[in-house]
Amino acid sequence: MKKLLYAIAVSAIIFTGCSKDDEDPIVKTPVEGEITGDITANRTLAYGNYTLKGLVKIQPGVTLTIEPGSTFTADQADGEDGLVVLKGGVLIANGTADEPIVFTAKTKLGGQWAGIIMYGDAPIVNSATAPGTQTANSEDGLLQSYGGANATHSSGSLKYVRVEYAGLVFANNSREHNGFSFYSVGSGTVLENLVAYKGNDDGFEFYGGTVSAKNLISYGNGDDSFDWQDGWRGQNNTNWFAYQTGTGNYAMEIEAKGVNNAFSPKVTNITLKRAANTATESLNEKQYDAIQFKAQGNGDFSNINIDGYASVEAGFGSAVQVRDLATYTDQVLGGKIKLTSVKVTNTPVLFLSQNSGGAFTLNAASFPGTNWGVSTTATGAVLAGGKWATVDGVNLLANL
Repeated sequence: MKKLLYAIAVSAIIFTGCSKDDEDPIVKTPVEGEITGDITANRTLAYGNYTLKGLVKIQPGVTLTIEPGSTFTADQADGEDGLVVLKGGVLIANGTADEPIVFTAKTKLGGQWAGIIMYGDAPIVNSATAPGTQTANSEDGLLQSYGGANATHSSGSLKYVRVEYAGLVFANNSREHNGFSFYSVGSGTVLENLVAYKGNDDGFEFYGGTVSAKNLISYGNGDDSFDWQDGWRGQNNTNWFAYQTGTGNYAMEIEAKGVNNAFSPKVTNITLKRAANTATESLNEKQYDAIQFKAQGNGDFSNINIDGYASVEAGFGSAVQVRDLATYTDQVLGGKIKLTSVKVTNTPVLFLSQNSGGAFTLNAASFPGTNWGVSTTATGAVLAGGKWATVDGVNLLANL
């Protein structure tokens, strides 16, 4: 009898423990809604599935917060869709690895919408002669003036955000959108774990500013994977991965509007890969190179993996291309371009010069001191997977 009572007591304890530990998880029900027009007052969008209609603009002095796991769908049939953070506006879109915030399109083809556009108040430099604070008008057709004096300005925080099928380009290419467009965005802005997936234009483009970005994936974008101009000078960039497939131009297109700046951006841990048979966007411009410098573009880049940038046509395709004599003279010979710990595979041509503005020959000896260095052990980008890096069951990091 005592043994029976003891067995019953033990069974009860086990049963009680199991029921406590195995409680069903709380299942959140997404709200359904439409986001359109200007955001003129602070607003939080609850976890849900939203239709993005038109150019939704976060006005100056206003904060829009988006809860993790939310999805926004654009439909080109209703016109030009996009999410715009005007100068002084703030966007807080902090997802998680397993609950990313996703912006996508009803039709899963590149070029369906305008992506995320952010305007800050940080410095730009696009003229060698203009004194003081410089400004420019955006190339997205919105004609927003960008450029300011507040290097530490914050436009908010983007974490675990994925933009799919953006890169809307129209009006004879006079209005161009990317996956993510950062106009004079300041260093107070947080950009981490972002994906630009199969857009029609650039994956990420920086127009001046001081912002830095960590853990970026640019996958299958039709133009450049990473692009910048206007004297962008972010210093704390790391873990960038470009995978070019289908159609793609340069993995990194680097320029500075012809201004020989005293500063340069810095990026560590970079992986640039081009799948076999990836075409260039235009038949007239053979943009098969991993990294292209032009118009006084420069930078400090280290721990780089470059793979698959073979010479598809004679005279095209290389690991590093310098387009013009001025960039070669001022930036390469001047020591402002640094490429160290570079591992190059399946890319027979290391250096290519287009000889624009005068003849020059780019080679390892062109880089002073230790500004060029090869490595067999460079790791490139290191990124952790999860739902944020998975689209329709495809793991975007499978080729990393």
